[in-house]
Amino acid sequence: MKTVRDIGEDALIDRLIQLVPRDRSTAAGPGDDCAVIDPGPASSSLQLLKTDALVEKIHFLSDAPARKIGWKSVARVISDFAAMGGKPEHFLITLALPPTTPVSWIEDVYRGIGECLEKFGGVVAGGETSSVPDASAVVISIAATGRVERDQVVLRSTAKPGDAILVTGCLGGSIHGKHFDFTPRVEEAAWLVAHFKPTAMMDLSDGLAKDLNRLANASACGFQIDRAAVPRTTGCDLAQALGDGEDFELLFTIEPSKIDDLLAAWPGHFPDLSIVGKMVETSQGESLAGGWEHFNSLGIQTS
Repeated sequence: MKTVRDIGEDALIDRLIQLVPRDRSTAAGPGDDCAVIDPGPASSSLQLLKTDALVEKIHFLSDAPARKIGWKSVARVISDFAAMGGKPEHFLITLALPPTTPVSWIEDVYRGIGECLEKFGGVVAGGETSSVPDASAVVISIAATGRVERDQVVLRSTAKPGDAILVTGCLGGSIHGKHFDFTPRVEEAAWLVAHFKPTAMMDLSDGLAKDLNRLANASACGFQIDRAAVPRTTGCDLAQALGDGEDFELLFTIEPSKIDDLLAAWPGHFPDLSIVGKMVETSQGESLAGGWEHFNSLGIQTS
């Protein structure tokens, strides 16, 4: 009997979505950073839907600062909204806690949630609490809505051969604390969409090696990568930059005709932007190995 470890996360999702009703008119469904719902032609904007979960010993260790855990739990979702060109609105928070969880600990988690929402927008509209058996892992599950203007939405499935591939920031080394201290690239994404709209975009949560493959597959393209151009966090080697995960930088593609103007304008607003390759026809592409795989990787995601 096959297990989820045998087939992996992406194949599991592909199987599961065939077993439930789906709205074929949905602008973007499973497989993108967020689901995109079109409320109809009378609306100038589209609705974004996102769920995410933080699991103890996968996304954080028991001795991690509770405020940082709270910040991370919603910052991950805000990063996904940014990758679609949108902004957050309403959040639902589900807690699954062992009965022995200190009240002060979960209060600090919520303080971190509040600090992140105050900085980037969004409000808590409700949620749910549940107990889990003693010694079980804490689970913090986030469901959220966002909004994006029709002409600003960016999918991961619309890259084209010839497009340049770029990433913001530096990659790798999340285990050393970056996975708690990252800033969702809300401002960068909004600026890009307004001035140099990408042909495709997503955030880097499972590592460039994993996520670039996903973007290329969604766009029915191949890619060629310049390994020497991959920006590395100080002290990280190429394998870490490609595979550590939880960078939460933007990965995007853009037409070659826009590159010179983009590279000239970017430093006046933000640091660190790198061209790391180009999209090509599928037959001309390469593949990258590595990145986080939920059912094969061991230990905390940031290891």
